[in-house]
Amino acid sequence: MSTEATHVSSRPLPRSTPSAQGVDARGLAAFVDALEGTAGVEPHSLLVLRHGHVVAQGWWAPFAPDRPHLLYSLSKSFTSTALGFAVAEGLVDLDATVLSYFPEFDADVTDERSRRILVRHVANMASGHREETIAQASADPTGDIVRGFLRIPPDAEPGTLFCYNQPCTFSVSAIVQRTSGQGLLEFLRPRLLDPLGVDTANLGWLTDGQGRELGFSGFHAPTELVAKLGQLYLQRGVWEGERLLPESWVEEATTSHIDNATFNANPDWGQGYGYQFWIARHGYRGDGAYGQFCVVLPEQDVVVAITSQSTDMQAVLDAAWEHLLPAVSDPDLPADAAAHDEALARRTASLALPPLEGADVVEGEFTAAPGSEPASLTAVTVRDGELVLTDSGDQLRAAVGRTGWADTGPLSVSGAGDRLDVRFAETPHELHLRFSGGQFHGRWETAPLHSPALSRMRRPA
Repeated sequence: MSTEATHVSSRPLPRSTPSAQGVDARGLAAFVDALEGTAGVEPHSLLVLRHGHVVAQGWWAPFAPDRPHLLYSLSKSFTSTALGFAVAEGLVDLDATVLSYFPEFDADVTDERSRRILVRHVANMASGHREETIAQASADPTGDIVRGFLRIPPDAEPGTLFCYNQPCTFSVSAIVQRTSGQGLLEFLRPRLLDPLGVDTANLGWLTDGQGRELGFSGFHAPTELVAKLGQLYLQRGVWEGERLLPESWVEEATTSHIDNATFNANPDWGQGYGYQFWIARHGYRGDGAYGQFCVVLPEQDVVVAITSQSTDMQAVLDAAWEHLLPAVSDPDLPADAAAHDEALARRTASLALPPLEGADVVEGEFTAAPGSEPASLTAVTVRDGELVLTDSGDQLRAAVGRTGWADTGPLSVSGAGDRLDVRFAETPHELHLRFSGGQFHGRWETAPLHSPALSRMRRPA
């Protein structure tokens, strides 16, 4: 199931050269080098803002500026923002219990700790559970994740223990949707999206079986919206002279409320946690699986928005601290700074992920080999430059690129010889197909976390 937003006009962020905003383009170029050259990192897009101006931007083809990208858990920061509006409008009380917003579950929730979980506890991942509970909560016989979550007794007193736990964020989302009587996108449109000048027709959010946006994941949005969200927080809730979010909410959401030092061995995941924002060694951020980032650096007046297919997310931040941070920390600019600005602009205008190269792709009809991924993909046909994927009863069609990425809606395909690479270009994910003896073998580069049918590997509409 899905939601669909209504079209509104888009207003882009102002653009500038790096040197005009006191940024050394050489450091930005080194950051791009690191993104492209580090194992476990595959960049899809990059926006760097200084003083509210975009000083570096790039999309690695087949990804593009107007194309939405699945943000995974970076969705949480948008859900947090919705909660901020709801609190400001008196719809939600952070010190009320989660159960108080779902009185129909009162008789079902008997554990006293569960009954004491407050809204602020789920906002900062401190429900008292020691382990992720999404599978157990989703298995509730009623199909209601909130009911399933509240029926799982916490291991510790709420507010005392950090655990990255998807039903916490889902509860936040469900509370906002219930108290407002609207879906998250519908609720956010007049409060956030319209004032930011966002084309809402290009947005979508995955929903649960009851039609509620997931909140903890599933938001599809272009990179510029990610950057705008970061800039709004950097400006303490003010946009173009108008206050959208209370400054008190920005402060509270981006301040650590719980110790998470033992959560993860990576240093930028143990500095504390706010309301669906991570505290980092430098600034704070929202992030999502496979390297979706909204990094806010208040000391440097900088926002960094990244989408990617990266299995080493710490490496992305390490590269930022090594190369980008010095470039935006009021460096001594070289005398030929303008030349470096121009060189960076030329380079970022022609970014691309490497396509397959070689002989013409094989043609024919192929059936799935044992162990092929995904199991739902049962047949592949390649004929006259067209790829047809038969999956879950649907047929997906796309052109096959011969010397680059052929772009067909949400699918971008490159082929050579006995190989095809299929990018689901509104997500981070890539499927590798190999052909032999009338069969194909599929392998995900990174496995989709929501495991949908291939026809749903795109912005919900």
